[in-house]
Amino acid sequence: MTLLESLHLNSLIIRGRIVGGYTPSPNSVKYIVSLQSSKGQHFCSGSLVHKSWVLTAAHCNIGPWANYTLGAYEGTEQYSKPLSLIPHPQYNRSTNNADIMLIKLGVPIELNRYVSLAPLPKQNAGLLAGSMCRVSGWGSTSHSGGLTPLTLRTVKLPIVSTSKCNSSNSFSGNITANMICAGSSTGGKDVCKGDSGGPLVCDGRVYGLVSWGNGCGDSRFPGVYTAVSRFLFIKNENPWPLGLLKIFQ
Repeated sequence: MTLLESLHLNSLIIRGRIVGGYTPSPNSVKYIVSLQSSKGQHFCSGSLVHKSWVLTAAHCNIGPWANYTLGAYEGTEQYSKPLSLIPHPQYNRSTNNADIMLIKLGVPIELNRYVSLAPLPKQNAGLLAGSMCRVSGWGSTSHSGGLTPLTLRTVKLPIVSTSKCNSSNSFSGNITANMICAGSSTGGKDVCKGDSGGPLVCDGRVYGLVSWGNGCGDSRFPGVYTAVSRFLFIKNENPWPLGLLKIFQ
């Protein structure tokens, strides 16, 4: 687990949203990052994709909306302040499209037995509906968004098809090609407030980033994630630095 002190401390509309999960084994999610304010308060999560780069959601650049101090540390954490924050230029706050951002670290993270890089999917790789994935974070553990965990939490969730997620009974066409839906058909399991930017891991790779949703654990509204594979490029000619991620694989 690596922790990062954030640059931006403004207010943010609640978007990101682990409910119904479990506590993973210590050091089992070796690439997850806690984004924290200068006062040590957690507000978003991210994934270490290179010793000098963290991948997270673009809306985490606006500022923390879930401020609280984590209750437990393992003693293996590393800390680094951000050198620069680079949200995707096509990020849209209204539609949540392209909700993805890179953070350049001022001091590179040392890779060791406790810290490793997040494996990424292939360019434009998709997921079949029903595929089981897991998402981790330090977000709220209650449906109301009020309870905060003392330690990292993980929940296993199936992928929901875009057609079902876009139905009139769910998000009514607001899911774009750059988004992935995941959630339990019976509800009660989900990401929640404070999990924003965290990794959705499928087949051992980070396919999604916690982006937005409607409440926490509602069976009608799965969690919505940024589809990481849509932002990977074979040729490193993209003006936005996420093209660099191809090198990190």
